[in-house]
Amino acid sequence: MDTYGAWSLIPTLVVLGMALITRRTIESLLAGTVVGLLMIDPTTVVTQGSDILLGVLGNDTVTWIILVCGLFGSLIALLVKTGGVLSFGDVMTRRIHRKHHSLLTTWVLGLVIFVDDYLNALTISASMKKITDRFGISREKLAYIVDSTAAPVCILVPFSTWAVFFAGLLEENNVTGNGMGLYIEAIPYMFYAWVAAAIVPLVALGWMPDIGPMKAAEARASAGQPMPSGVDDAALEVDEDKPRPHLINFLLPIATLIFFTWYFDIDILRGVIVSLVVLLVMIGAQRLLSFHETFDTALDGFKAMLMPLGTLVAGFTLKEVNDVLGLTDFVITAVEPLMTSSLLPAVVFVTMAFLAFATGSFWGLFAVAMPIVLPLAESVHANMPLVVGALISASAFGSHACFYGDSTVLSAQGSGCTPMAHALTQLPYVLIAATIATGVFLVVGYL
Repeated sequence: MDTYGAWSLIPTLVVLGMALITRRTIESLLAGTVVGLLMIDPTTVVTQGSDILLGVLGNDTVTWIILVCGLFGSLIALLVKTGGVLSFGDVMTRRIHRKHHSLLTTWVLGLVIFVDDYLNALTISASMKKITDRFGISREKLAYIVDSTAAPVCILVPFSTWAVFFAGLLEENNVTGNGMGLYIEAIPYMFYAWVAAAIVPLVALGWMPDIGPMKAAEARASAGQPMPSGVDDAALEVDEDKPRPHLINFLLPIATLIFFTWYFDIDILRGVIVSLVVLLVMIGAQRLLSFHETFDTALDGFKAMLMPLGTLVAGFTLKEVNDVLGLTDFVITAVEPLMTSSLLPAVVFVTMAFLAFATGSFWGLFAVAMPIVLPLAESVHANMPLVVGALISASAFGSHACFYGDSTVLSAQGSGCTPMAHALTQLPYVLIAATIATGVFLVVGYL
């Protein structure tokens, strides 16, 4: 495949530059995609662009994401409309009496709901935002805590969707021994995830100060505006004066969602379908909503996910263009001379973290990188669990930091803020965690 060398970085730089200037996500991704298509062949921009877009929309993974996110939107909208979320909020508020407690509760819930980052991001944000609002906490800080317990926590648990995927990749790449066995050996070395998850309680307790954009967001929330301007949460609002249903109306659908996601081999699509069926039966049996109200609300919830879904589709399209330009091959080739056994873990983490952030690919990218990195690690006699830990840490960093990544977008949507507001407010904490992790990879690599 022809590559464009350092020129392959241009579309990503355009996206990052435009996003920082305009604070608009989809427009920035589309601009980077168009620039990439012009680089490939200016005469076939429309033809190649439409082919790539059709390929993205026909991709099984993208279809799965659209269904999961849309149905999750319907589930959350119905839980809100019927008052189930408010019932949960009432119970939690009676037990939470301080601002720090609400943030720590959010963190603990994130540690408990570890089977899938989508499940984590959407469930916890919907459950907690009314509670954090009452304590004058910005939606950006809620999104940061939710996002920090999504991918970073999921990779640390060997029976999450992330663990299953990466263990399968290790198995496919003929690692010595068992794929899941090596994955479990690598968990202690997933330093980014450990550090990112550990920083959250420091922020929640106020032991680590609000930095930069987060400080401004918290000042706005303290003044009575927890939600940033330009965000419409109306599709998921309910009359708070209405009588609350029993707490079981919230707990049973959520418990059903978690159980059946696990039951169907960590398939959250099947879990959310069963949960929706259970909730619809409960709504009908208790006559909480009319037939028309029920399905209008479900449709409104699906529509509320159109913006994050548009961002994800645009991100996948940019990734395909970057693949044609050879971005991944260029970066890996450029850093290969640095690949000594001691430096390899840190170089792998920094390089793959950059690529995951730049491409918005947190699983597919590593399917490409593992056949290159793992044989290289064997050839220089590097510590294999340490290198695998660096690879998977890089994937978690990308999911955590990338402003158009699925976890970032869904955490922002569920919490009620824009992806750019969420990404910029959490960026200082993400970079602190990444810097510490890089230092630890360097030190351990030389031991």
